[in-house]
Amino acid sequence: MRKLILTLLGVLIIGIAVVAAYFIIESNTKTKPKVDKVIKTVFAEEVRNGVVPITIPANGNLVAKNRLELYAEVQGVFQSSAHDFKAGQTYRRGETLLRINAAEYYASVQSAKSDFYNLVTSLMPDLRLDYPQAFPKWQQYLDGFNLNESVPELPTIEDEKVNYFITGRGVLASYYNIKNLEQRLGKYSIRAPFTGTVTEALVTQGTLIRQGQKLGEFIDTSVYELELSIGKTYSDLLGLNEKVTLSTLEGNNTYTGTVSRINARVDQATQTIQVFVEVKGENLKEGMYLEAQLEAKEEPNAIEISRKLLVDEDEIFIIQDSILNTITIDPVYFSPKNVVVKGVPDGTKILAKPIPGAYAGMRVKVNEDSLPGDASVNQAVQ
Repeated sequence: MRKLILTLLGVLIIGIAVVAAYFIIESNTKTKPKVDKVIKTVFAEEVRNGVVPITIPANGNLVAKNRLELYAEVQGVFQSSAHDFKAGQTYRRGETLLRINAAEYYASVQSAKSDFYNLVTSLMPDLRLDYPQAFPKWQQYLDGFNLNESVPELPTIEDEKVNYFITGRGVLASYYNIKNLEQRLGKYSIRAPFTGTVTEALVTQGTLIRQGQKLGEFIDTSVYELELSIGKTYSDLLGLNEKVTLSTLEGNNTYTGTVSRINARVDQATQTIQVFVEVKGENLKEGMYLEAQLEAKEEPNAIEISRKLLVDEDEIFIIQDSILNTITIDPVYFSPKNVVVKGVPDGTKILAKPIPGAYAGMRVKVNEDSLPGDASVNQAVQ
């Protein structure tokens, strides 16, 4: 009897424990809340195809069209200049940029002129006796000879015998030797070939200048050139003398340039062509960074949208009966922010702004306050 009672008590205790454990487990079970399906509200616009101007963006640095790198062809001491030869100094056309001391060389030129004069003088008695018809010309030549001026051109020699006589006495050799000395004497002075500004000065007065030494740089500040690199796809759309709109990075100043030159060679590395735009302006400086907008062509029956709306580069989302779907499009031109596309029928509703996590078949709600139609909001590709 005792064993029976103990067995029954054990079974009862186990049963109570099982029931208590069941209720404890049931009380800890959390019910899943019912999730309501959220329909996203989107901004849409209605497509209206039209003519979209395609403008090619490009940029570059200004370079003076007329520039002169100054090098010394002779040796000597920097003697003087029309102004203080320093960066930023302006010179007018014809003014002396640098004058190198040529006193010693000038003396040797004058000595050569004197020897030449004496040589011609020594020929006069023979000319009077043997060639009297040529004597007046050479007499007139000696009368007009001035040691302080450039050696005048020799008289015209028509008689062959006179020519042999003059040449045999070394007159021609002496004449051209002096002309060579005079040319070199002129290199001791460098004059401004145009009105401009010194942008680099590497010597000062009193500096010993050596042959071949760079002295500085001189540029014309009235006209500049902007070198642009344009893709070969649009190279045939640009022509000489076409107008180009240029602007600074801040967009504060705008200039109008003209296409002056187009390189005939394509850069093999970048597949671009060099286009040079000539521009003038008061506030322009060499090295200034400018952006250009080249009007390449107009694309008919197209729209312009944000590149963020593209799906796999050739599809976009459209809205049909509040459900997203995709349509294949034909991208015509890509700019940094926008893309010109064709192949979207008029009246089609497309997204105006991208939706994170969008997919084909997704149900959406169109915001009635969306901007009305015309997907080609911008007038040109920037």
